[in-house]
Amino acid sequence: MLDRETLEKYRRDIVFDARLRDLPFVFHTTWGLFSPRDIDEGTRLLVDRLGIEATDNCFDLGCGYGPIGLLMARLAPQGQTLMVDKDFIAVDYSNGNAERNGLDNVRAKLSNGFDQADPNLRFDVIASNIPAKVGKEMLSLYLHDALARMNPGGRLYLVTINGLRQFMKRNLNEVFGNYKKLKQGKAYTVAFAQKEG
Repeated sequence: MLDRETLEKYRRDIVFDARLRDLPFVFHTTWGLFSPRDIDEGTRLLVDRLGIEATDNCFDLGCGYGPIGLLMARLAPQGQTLMVDKDFIAVDYSNGNAERNGLDNVRAKLSNGFDQADPNLRFDVIASNIPAKVGKEMLSLYLHDALARMNPGGRLYLVTINGLRQFMKRNLNEVFGNYKKLKQGKAYTVAFAQKEG
């Protein structure tokens, strides 16, 4: 049985500093969120390959506590970044981390994929560290919805476990008409697709 002191320790925020694209961030997280003690390998592979311009409007799909979305907001200071997650704890921590890192051009919202995002918003960049456990049906919805919500020429960056690499290649070619493998690591692959126009 755990003692009261240990339980109280578990209830406190996990706090760590991280550098993403050589930019400093501080993150508060908690148990139950994905990779709560450090930035995971897949996210690091993804953020190192994001092509972001200063005026881009960005979307972080499944933001967790916010590392991808906060980096996009910092790289696109003249744009707006929307982060979404279906976990209200993740949304709360993402908004808190945006404030802690002095970013006022980003916000997090509770949403299952794009379903609660303003349907009139369009994005230049959509990025996601997609969990494999969402299932192929949800992955298909994400891709079709991403295409519908992008500006012409919009860029989609996804990192998935290597086991989903062929699924992503096939489905990005089918939905977007193009696919590029940007990087394959030991466990993760970063995929890219662009909206024509």
